[in-house]
Amino acid sequence: MRAPDPEPAVPHGAHGRPLTRAQKWAAYKDSPYFPATVLVFILAAAAGLFAGSYTYAMANPTPHRIPTAVVSHPATERGRQFVAGMDKALDASLDIHVFATRAQAREALDEQEVFAIMRATDRGVSLDVASASGAAVAQLLTESAAKVGAELGEPVAVRDIKPLQRGDPRGLALFYISLAAVIVGFVGAIQLSVHARALIPLERIAFTVAYALLGAFVIAAVVDWWLGAVDLPFFQSWLILAFTMFTSGMVFSMFNTLMGRWAMLPTWGVMVLLGNPSSGGAVSWPLLPSALGHIGRWLPPGASVNAQHTAVYYQGHQRIFPYLVLGVWALVSCTVFWVWRHRHPGGRDHMPQHAATAT
Repeated sequence: MRAPDPEPAVPHGAHGRPLTRAQKWAAYKDSPYFPATVLVFILAAAAGLFAGSYTYAMANPTPHRIPTAVVSHPATERGRQFVAGMDKALDASLDIHVFATRAQAREALDEQEVFAIMRATDRGVSLDVASASGAAVAQLLTESAAKVGAELGEPVAVRDIKPLQRGDPRGLALFYISLAAVIVGFVGAIQLSVHARALIPLERIAFTVAYALLGAFVIAAVVDWWLGAVDLPFFQSWLILAFTMFTSGMVFSMFNTLMGRWAMLPTWGVMVLLGNPSSGGAVSWPLLPSALGHIGRWLPPGASVNAQHTAVYYQGHQRIFPYLVLGVWALVSCTVFWVWRHRHPGGRDHMPQHAATAT
């Protein structure tokens, strides 16, 4: 007959002697209630910061600095009056770049150095805008030009020389696909840490590459081939999305190595609270608060949006900077993860299980 299990030992002082405050605190910290309570407050703060960051960046976009080309030939008094009127209407936010010819100004617009071209003509004033550089900026310039022209009694001809694609009239599709790549990128790394915890560092990096390539392909295929919302340069857009997703996943892996279970906090802060609102995808950077407009270009979400935007609308004028930003973040993340891989809360012994049991 099986002997009854012995009763668990009762800690000394449990009978009649109340626990001290220090003992209660120690017991609480060792219980699952402590991290759960911390998470309650963290999630509440994250919700407020999430709403606040997007509202601060997007709820009331106002012009801060709009690079604008002015063609100096022919230089007429009505042209100067129109430029001065536009600058006044936009609260002195125009950053004027003077070019001798319209061809030079158009080259600057194609290189995304300016957002519009103003010039005097025989029939009045001409304003060329580029919705592809920012739909909200183009709309603001168009509305302001109509008001200033009416005040001066000057006819204004507005042309959109870089229109958005028909399936994306507000220019948000590229922002959304980049946002999807960013979020799925670090969520994928979280899931690897939870469900494939035993992966060694090299395997973890390899599987991050795998889900980045496949996930990016599906994003591009759904948006382009299935929905037909945007006509993507498919191979280039796919690789940009994959690069973004891999970088986002490795950023989480880096913070997971450095901070353990709290890695979601800096990842969420860098990639979502700060990176996405400042990316220029939903609101173009001239309408963002000036600090966000500068910071966003140095973060992975902003780099992804910029690279994707240029690939779709400015073929032949691709810039290396957004790729360098993604590359530096990916390289630093992989390096930190690899150098301090022994601190990562995962992995396994390289020795096979049967070999371990045989010794």
